[in-house]
Amino acid sequence: MGMTSLAERLVPDELWELFRRVVPETVVVRPQGGGRRRAGDRECLAAIVFVATSGCTWRQVPPLFGPAWPTVYRRFARWSKDRVRARLHRVMLDALGARGQLAWSRFAIDSVSVGPSKGAPLTGPNPTDRGQNGSKIHLVTDRSGLPVAVAVSSANTQDSLALQPLVASVPPVRSRRGPRRKRPGKLHGDKGYDYPHLRRWLRGRGIAPRIARRGIETSQRLGRHRWVVERTMSWLAGCRRLHRRYERKPEHFLAFTAIATSLINYRRLTK
Repeated sequence: MGMTSLAERLVPDELWELFRRVVPETVVVRPQGGGRRRAGDRECLAAIVFVATSGCTWRQVPPLFGPAWPTVYRRFARWSKDRVRARLHRVMLDALGARGQLAWSRFAIDSVSVGPSKGAPLTGPNPTDRGQNGSKIHLVTDRSGLPVAVAVSSANTQDSLALQPLVASVPPVRSRRGPRRKRPGKLHGDKGYDYPHLRRWLRGRGIAPRIARRGIETSQRLGRHRWVVERTMSWLAGCRRLHRRYERKPEHFLAFTAIATSLINYRRLTK
């Protein structure tokens, strides 16, 4: 398989067009002429997707992509610093919303721990993994399991602390008809989010809390609505780079998380 066909398979035309909206391709003109042709953004993006999905190291990027691994890594670092992930996520949500593929009647929130990692920011002792340092991915999905908000924290962060900033981070999304929307009708969560101030905060924003109450009802009672976010967590595991925390810089780990969620949303767009 040649470089062109491999890049097009990992970054299809529609995904590439969405990416170009947030990162216009830059053409470098050398006044003196000569020199090597600048590595294309599409080839670099395909190599980054390959690293994300395969879990390989940067040095293992196949030469079929064209650009050498240091070039791919530098492009990845620049895009991460420029928060391209956030712009791509918003463009993807707008595309879904414009087609009526986002279900706003109810959202679900959950988290999954990733570890271990030594000495990196946004890591902490994981209480479920013998206290090894790790991170936690927090996720909000729509009724069908599409990721609408994602964040990263240390593994020892209580889930309840992530609810407000995560729900508030949902951007205003285009609708098939009418104004943009950013708040669901209901939010489902397990007992880790059972705090009166969180219920008040959600109601104050017109969101009905559907959170299991400690000592009163089991989390399984809400399982018929919460299973979608758990399924999405298993979809994230398809991005092997997220199986553990390899990146020291938080923005790099967030970038891989955003790649995983963007690929999930893109697959829904192409159905």
